[in-house]
Amino acid sequence: MTRFSSILETVGNTPVVRINKLAPAGIDLFVKIEAFNPLGSVKDRLALGVIEDAERTGALKPGQTVIEATSGNTGIGLAMVCAAKGYPLVVTMAESFSVERRRLMRFLGAKVILTPASAGGTGMVQKAIELAEAHGWFLTRQFENEANADMHSRTTAKEILADFAGQRLDYWVTGFGTGGTLKGVGRVLAKERPETKIVLAEPADAPMVTSGTKQERNADDSPASRHPAWKPHPIQGWSPDFIPKLTGDAVDAGLVDRVITVAGADAMRSSRELAQREGILVGTSAGASFFAALQVSKDAQKGSTILCMLPDTGERYLSTPLFGDILPDMNDEERTIAQSTPTFADAAVAGVSPPR
Repeated sequence: MTRFSSILETVGNTPVVRINKLAPAGIDLFVKIEAFNPLGSVKDRLALGVIEDAERTGALKPGQTVIEATSGNTGIGLAMVCAAKGYPLVVTMAESFSVERRRLMRFLGAKVILTPASAGGTGMVQKAIELAEAHGWFLTRQFENEANADMHSRTTAKEILADFAGQRLDYWVTGFGTGGTLKGVGRVLAKERPETKIVLAEPADAPMVTSGTKQERNADDSPASRHPAWKPHPIQGWSPDFIPKLTGDAVDAGLVDRVITVAGADAMRSSRELAQREGILVGTSAGASFFAALQVSKDAQKGSTILCMLPDTGERYLSTPLFGDILPDMNDEERTIAQSTPTFADAAVAGVSPPR
């Protein structure tokens, strides 16, 4: 289908792509590239799912303001959905997340309320709850909302089943932000493809699931406090400073067969390798998931098939350390190439880029 009645109909049906150069010999390694969603991340699914569920149930009234706490991708997805459907949107976001995320949300018409970096994810959630209660706004509650996981069961999981129908699928690898992908896909795979091992990846600096320590929760299942195993980490979009209810549900249900911790440096290196050796442009969280998939492949039997989720696009990270040594101007090697022919050679010597 190539004609759609609105941008919202383009959410989902993202491609599964074989990894050719980075895959170990004897392993069939695939990635599901969620950057193909219209606003560039897996959270477009969540955004559409929770808004349409709220419309069906009457929890969201026509013209009512929507509010959510977000590291960026959910907010961007919600901004798309709210723009298309006509709802005002306010998001709360810790100031530590990338500048391009807040600019994208504002460009889409959302209001972005920044919270102190020191308050982390729990702080931005607390502010969103407070604003919702004060103004009568609809809080989407992405970290606890079952409509989040349900959307992934209906779409992401069904796409995976169709793409691997009649074929091996030995491992499915994912990280977690809200846990919606993990719970929604995990429970479908457990039922329909019980032979598939589910591998969860999380930051080495914030090994909350690995620690085995339960998350303290309020009566509404929101986090009561920061998880004791959490520390600041560079993998944006992964692992807020608490274990979301949806993630906890999946772990408690025994859906997760293995947990792998990933260092920030390994995540960023894997993102670059995907870009420079496979031509796949993704962000730090995708690089982290891919690194975990490579770890799985080391232990997997020859002939195994692994599918790894890649949650978003690398363009969302231009102001972060992922692009820290990618210069806007020519480096020495590029200047040498520029000087190898006469046109603009003097400008290259001066270190100035040719006129655009």
